[in-house]
Amino acid sequence: MDLQDRSILLAVTGGVAAYKAAELCRLLVKAGAQVQVVLTESASRFVGAATFQALSGKPVFTDLWDARVPNTMAHIELARAADLIVVAPATAHILARAAQGLADDLLSTLLLAAGKPVLFAPAMNREMWLHPATQRNLAILRADGARICGPASGEQACGEVGEGRLVEPDDLLQDIIAALTPNSLEGRTVLVTAGPTFEPIDPVRGLTNRSSGKMGYAVARAAREAGAHVLLVSGPTALAAPFGVERTVVETAQQMADAVMAQIAQAQVFIATAAVADWRPAQVLAQKQKKSPDAPPPSIALQTNPDILAAVAALPQPPYCVGFAAESENLIAHAAAKRARKNVPLLVGNLGPETFGQDDNRLELFDASGHHPLGSGRKIELARKLIGEVARRLAASSNLIQSPPRT
Repeated sequence: MDLQDRSILLAVTGGVAAYKAAELCRLLVKAGAQVQVVLTESASRFVGAATFQALSGKPVFTDLWDARVPNTMAHIELARAADLIVVAPATAHILARAAQGLADDLLSTLLLAAGKPVLFAPAMNREMWLHPATQRNLAILRADGARICGPASGEQACGEVGEGRLVEPDDLLQDIIAALTPNSLEGRTVLVTAGPTFEPIDPVRGLTNRSSGKMGYAVARAAREAGAHVLLVSGPTALAAPFGVERTVVETAQQMADAVMAQIAQAQVFIATAAVADWRPAQVLAQKQKKSPDAPPPSIALQTNPDILAAVAALPQPPYCVGFAAESENLIAHAAAKRARKNVPLLVGNLGPETFGQDDNRLELFDASGHHPLGSGRKIELARKLIGEVARRLAASSNLIQSPPRT
């Protein structure tokens, strides 16, 4: 599981968004985390301790002088036990107290005693969020090493619309996982293509394939977890964009090629997971073609689509390119030949038909030395392995370039 055996201290402060913290607690436990909840007095006016105890399976802490801790140092013991402290929702009040180092209750004292990473998920009225004092406090917290997740924008409990909503629990969970992931791609920009393309025949019909986009979206999420700035160019899918990823939605192969080329100068890594159509109709009909019982089926003249991966690899200063090959047979021969033909350092292959739309996959890596199994498992797990491999290879090539010649 994503957070197996990780210890998360979930601190809930007073705000109507506290109800979302209950769902976050459930998701953390489902992801394998050991969750210890700390409630402020104000938070308990919105959601009671009994709710969080039921969801976490552990007693909830609210008092600095809790007698359950033998040395009456709950703030020290709780901080020591946590791999990550998550304050969600984080009110303007707790952001101000944490920024100034004030410590007179359990949570504020715990934050000051924490030698562990801290993630704040702000939630407040839009005017409170935009107030210069709040922004100054956020700048201090960031400078001190805290991670800030959100806020989101939308309708607020007060009736106003704007920034200040707590990030949704599913997205916050992704950021928690990222906070506990080594930043092996920090400072890098990764451009990922994902999903199928759709090549219209007329306004209704078109040529496409069975790609769901799940593998590409998992790769984009894993790259973001590793600290990269991620640009995702996606064909039509039913998937939500991974949290923190900049997505451009396209339909056709030409649109995908245009979107990639418009952004590729920013990228140090290009991962082409999209199942791009090789051909498109030479002519797109303006109206739906009607079936006639007396006429034979129409023939469709095709023309070749742009080869996006090959075009990026052929740039004068290409990013590190990773291709994908989904084959129906002879995976090793076809994938190895595709890697050489595209002239890319790394290609990921799989026997595609049985994994389209599924959450699991089995992948092989192909490089200049041959092929190596990446393994099988959930697509997000394989994506993390792939990103780790890309980061390792980038670091090795960077060290090789920077190393002085031997004398």
